[in-house]
Amino acid sequence: MSIPHGAASAAARPDRVDPAVRRIGATLVVGALGVVFDTTVVSVALDDLAKAFDAPLATVQWVSTGYLLAVFVTIPLAVWAQARFGGRRLWIAALGGFLLGSVLSALAWNATSLIVFRVVQGLAGGIMMPLMATLLMQAARGSHPGRVMAIITVPTALGPILGPVLGGLVLHLADWRWMFFVNIPFCVVGGWLALRNLPDDRPEPGGPRGRLDVVGLLLLCPGVAALVYGLSRVEGGAGTTGAAVLVPLLGGLALVGGFTARSLTRPGGALIDLRLFRHRAVASSAALLFLGGIALYGPMMLLPLYFQQVRGEDALGAGLALIPQGVGALLARALAGRYMDRVGPRRVAVTAFALVAVATVPFAFVTAGTGGAVLMAALFVRGIALGAAMIAPMGAAYVGLRHQEIPDAGVITRVAQQIGGSVGIALLAVVLQHAAAGAHGPSALAGAFDRAFWWSAVLTALAVPLCLLLPGRPEPPPPARTTRTGEAVDPRRPTV
Repeated sequence: MSIPHGAASAAARPDRVDPAVRRIGATLVVGALGVVFDTTVVSVALDDLAKAFDAPLATVQWVSTGYLLAVFVTIPLAVWAQARFGGRRLWIAALGGFLLGSVLSALAWNATSLIVFRVVQGLAGGIMMPLMATLLMQAARGSHPGRVMAIITVPTALGPILGPVLGGLVLHLADWRWMFFVNIPFCVVGGWLALRNLPDDRPEPGGPRGRLDVVGLLLLCPGVAALVYGLSRVEGGAGTTGAAVLVPLLGGLALVGGFTARSLTRPGGALIDLRLFRHRAVASSAALLFLGGIALYGPMMLLPLYFQQVRGEDALGAGLALIPQGVGALLARALAGRYMDRVGPRRVAVTAFALVAVATVPFAFVTAGTGGAVLMAALFVRGIALGAAMIAPMGAAYVGLRHQEIPDAGVITRVAQQIGGSVGIALLAVVLQHAAAGAHGPSALAGAFDRAFWWSAVLTALAVPLCLLLPGRPEPPPPARTTRTGEAVDPRRPTV
């Protein structure tokens, strides 16, 4: 794997991220923005799609569900595919696949064709999200994990918040097909930048080729997809004890359990190396990202519904109301990353998760007449805390890992966060459904939302004690050594 230009200057300026790493990060973020926005932008358009295709909402719902399941099918494949083809080629191929899926989705002629083309998008997007974190962390070679994660979390922090805004604007100004056409600039520019800026890390000709763990693939990918599907059925109103929920949940747990047992006893070559959970940083980060997914995605289901059902906003108005949270998350990136590198992820995570819980509490007291300024201020503070709460555990997961362990850690943390989001949405949907049963009028519905937001605040507060398991103050980087030609070499870089 070639060394990014400017690596020799990293040791000379240990207080700053290598400009080459920043350039790689910007390249990856541009390509990933379309994927992250597309995950949430369609959520506000389901009613319009049902009318456009003259299809029942239960069928159109698969436009989102099919995409989400496809993402989970390919996330575990990212580790093997990167080792087999190289990160640069894999990134460009996945970006091309997402571009193809976007164009086909925009040209869909009925609900079935749109669902199929969304699956194509999801298969490509599932590869890209864990690969983005892996490529950037490997390029940084363990330096400044907080600031590096601040780069990576640009799309992941803004997508769930600004995606509904973008979807609402598109539906307000244009046809639904433009929700997919807007992905084209991200894909084209992202692919061009990847060709220019990503290092060529193709495997050496004639070198060893990683073998695909087919049995692990057949256990893990369907198992995770079944779990997510079962949880999505809870949100859809199937209840918690119906066969539509219990069968996929129990089947998914059995498959994931089988994969876990097989991976822990397999000497090598498992699809995902679960032995990384022996590292306290990986285990605690995965647990926190699971709870962080609940804290982020659960309320992101509640908040638009609150603004629409209690305050009478339309889809665009509900999306615009969430902008303060997105602005707060964006502002938190640089600050949280800098403090994480200075004081360690533990202190940042404790403060951030506690502040997320506190900033959620005002929504547990909302009424139909609560002032908008109070809610906007709470959303802004919550956004700042959420941005920091995602950066700290994501960066901590890679502390102390070897170069070849980084891809597995990236997949583990990504799956943990996404499953946490599915659990959060399902759980809070059940709480809201029970609390809103028989409620009529904005005032009665506001009381139902109060209970759901209390649950969200408590679940977020549970993460605070777990933050104490994260690494403390970061260790100073070891001194650089030089080659015979005088070139500086980072001692953390493995020999390849």
